[in-house]
Amino acid sequence: MDTLLLNKTDVGKLIDLDAVLKSVEDGYCSFNSGLVVQPDFMTIVQPGTHTGFDFKGGMDMGGGYITIKSSSGGYPDNPKIGLPTGMNTVFLFDANTSALKCIMDGTWITGCRTAAAGAISVKYLSRRNASKICIIGAGNQGRRQLRAMIRVRPITDVYVWGYSDEEINSYIDDMKAETGLNFHPCATPEEGVRQADIVVTTTIGRRGPVIKREWIKPGTHIAAIGADMPDKQELYTDVFKGAKVVNDSINLCTKNGETHHAVEEGVITVDDIHAEIGEIILGKKPGRENDEEITIFDTVGMAIQDNVTAAAIYKGALEKGLGESYDFLK
Repeated sequence: MDTLLLNKTDVGKLIDLDAVLKSVEDGYCSFNSGLVVQPDFMTIVQPGTHTGFDFKGGMDMGGGYITIKSSSGGYPDNPKIGLPTGMNTVFLFDANTSALKCIMDGTWITGCRTAAAGAISVKYLSRRNASKICIIGAGNQGRRQLRAMIRVRPITDVYVWGYSDEEINSYIDDMKAETGLNFHPCATPEEGVRQADIVVTTTIGRRGPVIKREWIKPGTHIAAIGADMPDKQELYTDVFKGAKVVNDSINLCTKNGETHHAVEEGVITVDDIHAEIGEIILGKKPGRENDEEITIFDTVGMAIQDNVTAAAIYKGALEKGLGESYDFLK
């Protein structure tokens, strides 16, 4: 039995953001068509720290694969020994035989499938003429979100806030050269949010909420990306009051995401959640219904996103002859 091994460079050669957008959208449809088995994810953390792993696993019955993805983070001393502060690895199994078909680095997969989630929410929940976007958190994921969102809306202006001037300026230098859009550094989150048609939150989520309700104008869409654990939060809970709330998974978001905080504080109930994004894509429930409503997409990330992206990467590697094979059963 051959198992394909793909390192980060191999996966980087195979990643295509347009293809990832299509795969993730299809994955959401599979999830809301009853074709996905996806248990809660598991977290292992060293007591009293943010150092540890989470594991997301699931089966796509339509695609025929099972995946397990491990994601680590919070290892600040790793760069001293030549390692990143966090790492991602995906294991891809044949659902029919249980054979381990591929082990691949998951860094590109995690980053790009998360960007795809935000862009898909913009496609279905933002105003069609939305052109001004505010990026809260000017790191790598903030860059990926912009790259994905300009594919689905006619973005002209980008308002950027981060935790340091260096972070903001680096983001603007990089992304202006890449996109040619108009960029505006923001001294405060409020400055950018008040201007925006689309607000994207991509901070680490552990410094407390950043976005306040009174800054948000009618018709704004919010893609809440950074809060994927119960102790993370980027939105004050009153942002949810009267908004159309959409989750990737209601089960996961009410336990781990921004929605979890809003439900816990009684700002909304689970019954107030409008839909899961796959229901909107499939036409089971409406997306945006007018230009005045405030919409929120809360995503904590799902195994199906990793599954469909990893499956496409694996098939591409076989076609292009990338990676190395290893026989675990010898």
